[in-house]
Amino acid sequence: MAPVWAAVAVVATVILILALAYRPLGDYMARVFSTSRDLAVERGLYRLIGVNPSAEQSWQVYLRSVLAFSAVGIVAVYLVQRLQALLPFALGLPPVEESLAFNTAISFVTNTNWQSYSPEQTMGYTVQLASLTVQNFVSAAVGLAVAVALVRGFARAKTGTLGNFWVDLTRGVTRILLPLSVISAVLLVATGVIQNLAGFQDVATLAGGAQQLPGGLVASQEAIKLLGTNGGGFFNANSAHPFENPNGLSNLLQLVLMFLIPVSLTRTFGVMVGDKRQGYGVLATMGVIAVASIALLVAAETIGAGSAPTAAGGAMEGKETRYGPVLSAIFGAFSTLTSTGAVNSMHDSFTALGGGVAMVNMMVGEVAPGGVGSGLYGILVMAIIAVFVAGLMVGRTPEYLGKRIGRREMTFASLYILTTPAIVLAGTALSFAIPPVREDVLGTSMANDGLHGFSEVLYAFTSAGNNNGSAFAGLTANTPWFNTALGVAMLLGRLLPIVFVLALAGSLAAQDRVPVTAGTLPTHTSLFVGLLVGVIVIVSALTYFPVLALGPLAEGLL
Repeated sequence: MAPVWAAVAVVATVILILALAYRPLGDYMARVFSTSRDLAVERGLYRLIGVNPSAEQSWQVYLRSVLAFSAVGIVAVYLVQRLQALLPFALGLPPVEESLAFNTAISFVTNTNWQSYSPEQTMGYTVQLASLTVQNFVSAAVGLAVAVALVRGFARAKTGTLGNFWVDLTRGVTRILLPLSVISAVLLVATGVIQNLAGFQDVATLAGGAQQLPGGLVASQEAIKLLGTNGGGFFNANSAHPFENPNGLSNLLQLVLMFLIPVSLTRTFGVMVGDKRQGYGVLATMGVIAVASIALLVAAETIGAGSAPTAAGGAMEGKETRYGPVLSAIFGAFSTLTSTGAVNSMHDSFTALGGGVAMVNMMVGEVAPGGVGSGLYGILVMAIIAVFVAGLMVGRTPEYLGKRIGRREMTFASLYILTTPAIVLAGTALSFAIPPVREDVLGTSMANDGLHGFSEVLYAFTSAGNNNGSAFAGLTANTPWFNTALGVAMLLGRLLPIVFVLALAGSLAAQDRVPVTAGTLPTHTSLFVGLLVGVIVIVSALTYFPVLALGPLAEGLL
């Protein structure tokens, strides 16, 4: 079992690697989204789909492109699952059931990767590769594109355009996600992650029994699962499975991959707005929240309230002995801080307060550093709210990066921060308020009653609404109610915030730049970092504290 000092060593190693990659990767991504030159393969793709790469789009056209692309993706992934039995490498598996196929299609298109099924027993290799892995790439690229569009809104002045979605999407895949995934897959194979097309194989167990072990193209899917902050595992046990995450070295690499792009995007932001200090300020805010979260989750899991955890030296139930409470808590924190949703332990078996910390990581909007693209545009929306609050304090019209924050901008920002809590709280409430649904939830889905059972349902809607994808594994979610309700939550939790972000970006881009004066609030200093951290925490606490008090807080204080 890893001692607590191992947590410091692991986190410090991850920080060192991220620091080495921060500038080159961040600058590279800024060039990718700023250059006017297209690769030959990109020009061929544009001709194939009928896109003029030099044509700029207004925020409305950009949004329609995002929505149309997402709709086509949902239909395509649904149909591939329903036609599974007719596809090669189906491994003899039947078509995926209708409600589950609906839920899974939305899950992967929205970058959530919530899985209400056991992948190795439900999906053949063609479905995994041709639909799910493809969506791992393009859903992450959509997040990148939306974030870049918002950054352009700050960087541009008196223009009605934000770029071209199809160009941003294509470049995100071909120039960023695909090359990094190839490198990462090779590194994962080197650490012991499998990569083959072998089917189910019979092996003899140490106890003399027989067991079937599946193979699969695991390393390649694992790479984009983490780089794209997707989280959907090739196996049901996700990164707790030895074929997906065999040892401490692979575990460390997976931690780095989850943070790599979201952290480096803050550098991209600073370069594109012409002030690298702004990127450092956003990064510092992310770092403060992330370090606090990791420390709290490690403390909750190592202290472990109760006689059994105390006797074991920590809360070991549901955790791999390869990693123990410390490395499991770190992985859980990284996963819920980045909207990845991957797990190397079962979050349902975290202590009550530990599970509560994981929930809060998602409830703050997953902005520390958040998902690929979504983390950056989420924290920039919170920064707008922070400068508005500061403006109210001193009686000045708030400004951020040379743009005035007026009624229109605050309307979009407010709608953004209200959307996810409304989805989470409404979904949780309806699960218990509708009598037939409540009977099904209590009788079929919840493995535990009382406070922990309530926490399981709250965690599910928190994960779905925030596009995380992790779960309290004690909840049986493959039911008509949860497949449908969580599918709707994932769809609204992804697309509605994108609507408000792009509308905000369009409003900012249309403005002229406001000159800096003596009364302008510096937004790269430690004072602003503290203000932004406070706004993020207070907004989340005021919204979610009552429902947290009914679940993990009450359970942890018993």
